[in-house]
Amino acid sequence: MSQTVLICDDAIFMRTMVGDILTQAGYEVVGEAETGIQAVEKYKHLRPDLVTMDIVMPDMGGIDAVREITKHDPTAKILMCSAMGQQALVVEAIQAGAKDFVVKPFQPSRVLEAVNRVLAA
Repeated sequence: MSQTVLICDDAIFMRTMVGDILTQAGYEVVGEAETGIQAVEKYKHLRPDLVTMDIVMPDMGGIDAVREITKHDPTAKILMCSAMGQQALVVEAIQAGAKDFVVKPFQPSRVLEAVNRVLAA
């Protein structure tokens, strides 16, 4: 069975892009969330092997969503997705429990490297 992924980003084109990269590499996208609150709820319901999490989202930001998910499941594997210039937020996300990060705009090879690193950890 392929490993499952929950994609969390407020921009549909980013969710689609990440989903395409992961699907073509053999991962199964089991859900998408466009807000931090949705991300937490869907994580609890779907229990994916991996979460890709945008830092800036409506309702609840990605860092707060990471905190909520890791409070619920300390073993959660979360990969942060950040735009250029968000390094300080990336550090905060890692401290909150994220395992790694990739920087937008995405290069498929970098996304897959990071996904493999997180899942292997």
